[in-house]
Amino acid sequence: MTTKANATDDSFHVFDTTLRDGAQREGINLTVADKLTIARHLDTFGVGYIEGGWPGANPRDTEFFARAQKEITFENAQLVAFGATRRAGGSAADDPQVKALLNSGAPVITLVAKSHDRHVELALRTTLEENLEMVRDTVSHLREQGRRVFVDCEHFFDGYRANAAYAKSVVRTAHEAGAEVVILCDTNGGMLPAQVQAVVATVIADTGARLGIHAQDDTGCAVANTLAAVDAGATHVQCTANGYGERVGNANLFPVVAALELKYGMKVLPEGALAEMTRISHAIAEVVNLTPSTHQPYVGVSAFAHKAGLHASAIKVDPDLYQHIDPELVGNTMRMLVSDMAGRASIELKGKELGVDLGDDRALVGRVVERVKERELQGYTYEAADASFELLLRGEVEGRARRYFRTESWRAIVEDRPDGTHANEATVKLWAKGERIVATAEGNGPVNALDRALRVALERIYPQLAKLELIDYKVRILEGRTGTESTTRVLITTGDGAGDWATVGVAENVIAASWQALEDAYTYGLLRAGVEPTE
Repeated sequence: MTTKANATDDSFHVFDTTLRDGAQREGINLTVADKLTIARHLDTFGVGYIEGGWPGANPRDTEFFARAQKEITFENAQLVAFGATRRAGGSAADDPQVKALLNSGAPVITLVAKSHDRHVELALRTTLEENLEMVRDTVSHLREQGRRVFVDCEHFFDGYRANAAYAKSVVRTAHEAGAEVVILCDTNGGMLPAQVQAVVATVIADTGARLGIHAQDDTGCAVANTLAAVDAGATHVQCTANGYGERVGNANLFPVVAALELKYGMKVLPEGALAEMTRISHAIAEVVNLTPSTHQPYVGVSAFAHKAGLHASAIKVDPDLYQHIDPELVGNTMRMLVSDMAGRASIELKGKELGVDLGDDRALVGRVVERVKERELQGYTYEAADASFELLLRGEVEGRARRYFRTESWRAIVEDRPDGTHANEATVKLWAKGERIVATAEGNGPVNALDRALRVALERIYPQLAKLELIDYKVRILEGRTGTESTTRVLITTGDGAGDWATVGVAENVIAASWQALEDAYTYGLLRAGVEPTE
């Protein structure tokens, strides 16, 4: 492992703990390869410090540090090893886990220390004075070995409430022993911004230590608490990508950094890195195998999405009227959602976004608005199905629906066998380029069988369809209008390796709705491939 000089000034630290604290989120189980990949993403983003885990505590973290030394050249970040102060009654020089921290090769070490008197007495089962000596001895020893040291004061705010004098003595001891930064941890996540700001300001005044903040999100205030600490003088923020972490999570790295850069005017990332934020957020979500939150501030796909017609009218004049920043600053984009709330401005802006020229034809735009409202009354939703909306829009502009094939009929059969298994078979009959085609296929369900039959029928004529892959499939039963009647809406997401798109179908049964969505998906795929319609 080699490390270049930090890309940002050491006067302010952006410290990421996704690989340690973030990995404690329920549902996340990172391999060493996952951790190495995430570390590279975070370094590219430009954080100053990446906490890689607790070497010696488990084989995975020990292996991570060993491999990081050989496999990663950090451009912006310093790698950090996490561990605890030495055991009570011993010495740091002889403590096995302190030795493991040194053996990790990490240039920076974060020590967790007890700062709540009850935790010292009940969890560590030692005296308050011995706890201070554990902090002093461990920090001093690591500094003597040439390591930079940060100290996390665990449960600090609860400890401060219970015994402020002792909590501050832990901070003071760590600072005097050589810790560069002492981090006040809201371990239980119960603090509010005004409380955090007051405590941080008091502790800075009373100890003279450089302080950081580590906030959990149990009150939904982790980002606000982090910024409140900065307002009070903290110059080190600990966060996790996408807010991952134990229970409800940690302070989210991305809104914290965006606020510092765009709202506070602080330069905490390398030049141009902020524009990579959305991509980095989604890339890390992919590694941990969690769907990116669509409504996450700054980086969510809905962060700059506008639905109401009133908003669209204003945005058409000036996007800043309904957006707090230009989404391109964080690598995101503005999206117009088309729904039954749509007005003329929404349709015009959406057409521009999709590259469909509506000109100044007010009658055309009016027809599209009415068509959307009529279809949404039937159960369609275009805000989640841009591809289906684009096909509808192009159909109105061109005066006819875009067709690459014409369906004569389709049939799906589910056979219940005596052994308890099921067989799914579908047959489609259609016309394409003047040729009548009949195709049959089996699948692991009736919709899958229809998809395969459609492929069998069309791939010979349209080889571009071989790239298409069904990525996601959602079914919703809409409220019935009379008695037990109901309407089914199906949303299908399809990809071609270069991008993906969503289509919608609505019918009285799930198979018919699925067929509609499949037809749109294949039609849009051919449109993307530049194929001219033939029907």
